[in-house]
Amino acid sequence: MDTKRGTEVAFSSLVGEHLLDGVDMSSEQVSRWGSSYENASVIRFRLDGMVYTAVEDPSDGYRSSMDRLYVADDEMRNVFAPVKVLVRQVDHGRYGSASDLLEMIDCANGKTILRVGTENCDDYYPSFVADWNPQDMAVNAPHHSLQP
Repeated sequence: MDTKRGTEVAFSSLVGEHLLDGVDMSSEQVSRWGSSYENASVIRFRLDGMVYTAVEDPSDGYRSSMDRLYVADDEMRNVFAPVKVLVRQVDHGRYGSASDLLEMIDCANGKTILRVGTENCDDYYPSFVADWNPQDMAVNAPHHSLQP
């Protein structure tokens, strides 16, 4: 994939198998209108050595959505051994509502370890999704039971 840094990325371009080796989450000031700034959730993830950043559009405090996904020059803070993931685009949320989500599934155990996008797209209250679940990575599974 020949993607320039700062370029917006469509979910469909990331569908397939990749190596995930970094995920950072933060709250950052984003420019809204003119010189106005607002806090927004941000998630960065690195697939195959390329850093992608998803930024929330906080809307009005009750509603939010993903504003954009783009290629970034950012350094990753939370880096780990590469995990083979299957990336898929999902058009429905956990409760069957219309959604625009990207999911990353650990190929070793089939568990969803990262979700990003907008849930409830067709509802009055859409919501930005940035779910990172490192506990579901196969490498983090307990190798033995603590029970006797």
